Amino acid sequence: MDGDSIYKIKRLNIIPSSMPGVNKRNVLYYKVDNKKPELGDVIYGEVDRIGQHQSIENKNGRIHKIYSGDRLIFAFGNRYAPDYYEALIPDKFKEEVDMIARSGIVAEVVSKNNQKKDPTTIKTLGYVCNADGKILNTIEHPMTTPKLIEKKPRRAKMIVFVGTSMNSGKSFAAAATVKALTQLGYNVRASKITGTATLKDILSMDDAGAEKVSDFTYLGYPSTYMLPKDTVIDIFNKLDLKYANKSTNYWIVEIADGIVQRETSMLLSDEEFTKRIHKIIFCAGDALGAIGGKRLLKDKYSIRADAISGVCTATPLHIREIKEFTDLPVFISAKPDMTQAKELFL
Repeated sequence: MDGDSIYKIKRLNIIPSSMPGVNKRNVLYYKVDNKKPELGDVIYGEVDRIGQHQSIENKNGRIHKIYSGDRLIFAFGNRYAPDYYEALIPDKFKEEVDMIARSGIVAEVVSKNNQKKDPTTIKTLGYVCNADGKILNTIEHPMTTPKLIEKKPRRAKMIVFVGTSMNSGKSFAAAATVKALTQLGYNVRASKITGTATLKDILSMDDAGAEKVSDFTYLGYPSTYMLPKDTVIDIFNKLDLKYANKSTNYWIVEIADGIVQRETSMLLSDEEFTKRIHKIIFCAGDALGAIGGKRLLKDKYSIRADAISGVCTATPLHIREIKEFTDLPVFISAKPDMTQAKELFL
């Protein structure tokens, strides 16, 4: 194929959840181009070998089974996921890339959890482009943008959920808090501001009664791993401007991964972010993680957690161990106590 040739995309039914601002009318052509991939670049690819990910999530949350030979669009993004992969955007064009998330993100796996399969591989057919050959990039197609450029002094109360790592129960605890505050009569909005695109976390908050939900993909970013600090802070500020302007509301904020992870550490070290915190809930998978994480949060960031929650609160044994070493309230996300929620969050 001639590198300057543009080809018609004949049939496309799925826009992945990593690119909610992309419209089908913008996905009409692709071209072969050896340019270096960049975050958010959209490619047209063919599923080659099915590995860990056997389905793809569309931007409405539906899960589609995928098969070898399927032709779909994907977006370049990095991923940090101890339970799955660390993956980085390749530094040059590759004829084959790895599907690193069900949301349709591709990159090159540099390490993986040994309990997971090798990634599903994608043959790169070309970059998605317009008729003039301009390559489609998700960052240029945000789903939403804030109307205001300056924050009001009085804003929604921000309750932050951080944890030991992925799958420590942050999303579940955040959804339980949404439910509790909603039942107490408050309007609640919820955002996930770092991580890798996936709808299940913010949809769980939507199910719990959040008035509006959002994440970094709404601003065009398929993932946040390896973004510069000013961009991470900008994502936070834009979501704050868009969804947390009303002072009588609550804004539930989840930060992906653990408190020693790169972007999480950036936020927790930033005064602009920390001065917005109304309450901070630390989530862990077990008692020792809760005890140690609470201490590290204080020692490294000078932040005192307001409560412990997450997976560890599912068992009375963990709760008993936590109470032996800390005087923090334990918020049981699987069975939130409304009286406790009122005392803890208001």
